Amino acid sequence: MRYPIAIEPGDMTHAYGVVVPDLPGCFSAGDSLDEAIMNTKEAIELWMESVIEEGTPIPAAASITKHQADPDFAGWIWALVEVDLSRLSGKAKRVNITLPERVLSAIDQAAARFGDTRSGLLAKAALEYVDRHSRL
Repeated sequence: MRYPIAIEPGDMTHAYGVVVPDLPGCFSAGDSLDEAIMNTKEAIELWMESVIEEGTPIPAAASITKHQADPDFAGWIWALVEVDLSRLSGKAKRVNITLPERVLSAIDQAAARFGDTRSGLLAKAALEYVDRHSRL
């Protein structure tokens, strides 16, 4: 899942400040733009872990365009941070599914290309599908 982040530009004496508009109270910072983005990924993961433990649903990500219209973020820099929800969603559970060989082969080839496992790819694809269709 990709979350837009708003980055308040820093300077020689101030760090870059980062806000994740879709995740209330989730923020970060960094001395450089790259560091701010990397630190924000960790902040998002920690925020989500606590929300998952509470049993609260994780908010869907809105578009950058929607957030750019907010005057509070005028002049801020925008980026997307990719978060792998399958890693954060708790204990893994073994399931048995049936797929056509052709589909399974395509999944395995894609997983190998992306440096992922079959299970990891299926989990990411399912979460992405659910997220995309829950916003319709």
